[in-house]
Amino acid sequence: MKQLIEYIQDRVKVSDEELDTILSFFRYEKLQKGEQLTSSGVNSQKLYFVCKGCLRIFYINEAGQDATRFFAFENQFATALVSFINSSASSEYLQALEVSEVYSITHADFYNLLELVPRWEKFYRQYLEFAYINNTNRLQAMVTMDAAERYNELLKLNPQIVQRLPNKIVASYLNISQETLSRIKSK
Repeated sequence: MKQLIEYIQDRVKVSDEELDTILSFFRYEKLQKGEQLTSSGVNSQKLYFVCKGCLRIFYINEAGQDATRFFAFENQFATALVSFINSSASSEYLQALEVSEVYSITHADFYNLLELVPRWEKFYRQYLEFAYINNTNRLQAMVTMDAAERYNELLKLNPQIVQRLPNKIVASYLNISQETLSRIKSK
């Protein structure tokens, strides 16, 4: 739980008592590679903090092809955020790409913490700001960069995606075919 404690304390100043309250709502889970955590059409009821491993958030289109929106590696949170906020059916899937160790908190407990620990509101705002900036940057890259530029930007900003994950998943994240990714990598 040390990683989660450090992550929280790096973002908000909380007393030891408040930290104990926050941590009491988190539950340790060990996830198997390929395990589905959220499916399309189901409410996303948990927010996950990754201690070890990788979670992927993705969509599946009508043709059955997936498009990856986000990866959460160590010391990052992941959930189908729109569903988590609205308590609505998710349009996204959440999956463990590696054997992963996470701490999860339910939607109800997360929102309960907003009442119990006023500083948790700041933590939540920072998480939402990160998600907004990340999604805006991804959208901008998709509409303003070609495939090679997106790949080079990925190597510069987040090389662990290319180093740790299979080409099929990397191509899904870049919104290109595996063949295009192979051509880009060979150059």
